Amino acid sequence: MPARRLGLFGMVRRGVASLVLAICVWVATYALIAPPTTPYILSEGLTHGTIHRTWVPADEIAPVMFRSVVAAEDANFCLHWGFDMRQLRAAIAEGGNRGASTLTQQTVKNVWLWHGRSWPRKALEALFTPVVEAFWSKRRILEIYLNVAEFDTGVFGIEAAARHHFGKSARELTLSEAALLAAVLPNPKERQAVNPSTATKRRAAAIADGAATIQRDGRADCFQ
Repeated sequence: MPARRLGLFGMVRRGVASLVLAICVWVATYALIAPPTTPYILSEGLTHGTIHRTWVPADEIAPVMFRSVVAAEDANFCLHWGFDMRQLRAAIAEGGNRGASTLTQQTVKNVWLWHGRSWPRKALEALFTPVVEAFWSKRRILEIYLNVAEFDTGVFGIEAAARHHFGKSARELTLSEAALLAAVLPNPKERQAVNPSTATKRRAAAIADGAATIQRDGRADCFQ
């Protein structure tokens, strides 16, 4: 192999190694401290001017909220290592018309990346996801997810969402309220937890049932 090509290969290898190391350090840091903000939150702040967000630790979030978001977004959260291969194969079989992202992948996207579909974003997501699973507990993943997720225009995190929609803290949420908040997550700019549409009510009822199911069958054990 020519020396020039060997040199180029070495540079690429060192670059990839440096990127992986940087990702590991960044993820390990957020295992200990709360992410101060995210690219999407910054973007929405510039667009709308005002952002409502208050970080709360996991112990100050109602357990029903954890179970509801898992039931809504990733029922097998406790059973995979960041990628749900069964759901991924099902999505591929259906031509990519259904979502297959796990809560870990969604957390990676929300904390570090940008919204929208692109191969560069998916590649970075694939790099971050196993590192997050290695450094964070499942409960930490959900804690961070619920503190950076968007629940309405300019409303980020479960504490701001609980106060915005129901006038109470995240600790005080009931199962029905938690299920409604989980129901709006896929499209928070269109769905409402207060005065919800019939479709959102049906979705919330299914989430509440799912939350009870994963508590009974042990699929909530890794974060409770």
